[in-house]
Amino acid sequence: MEEISRNYFAECSETQDVYYFGEEVDIYDDGEIVSHEGAWRAGQNEAQPGIIFPGGAFILGARYYQEIAPDVALDRAEHTGSDLDFSVPAGDYSSCVEITETTSLEKHEESIKYYCHGVGLVFDDDLELVLIFE
Repeated sequence: MEEISRNYFAECSETQDVYYFGEEVDIYDDGEIVSHEGAWRAGQNEAQPGIIFPGGAFILGARYYQEIAPDVALDRAEHTGSDLDFSVPAGDYSSCVEITETTSLEKHEESIKYYCHGVGLVFDDDLELVLIFE
């Protein structure tokens, strides 16, 4: 199975917080859509916007909800590392941060992501940034 999702973000010009307003999800099996599991949109079915990445200072230990869609998506983030060097096939980066994500919908699941200054997301569990188009 494969998943393709379209995510909806907006950045606040005053705070530089990046808000997450939902995602459309298509799950494919043998080229056919078999599910939309995980889809949500703020304002529908009690879902609210979350923060995918806060602006301003990166404070170790800070926690916040990224997705707030009851019974669908309740991802939480915690700042677990800062000022890190990190290498992926696309390059070597400094001033990176580590964010650990969990969800109350899957109690023992954890996802680790690395974001690097001037680039954005470079590592997401077993996915790595391999190329930057300029």
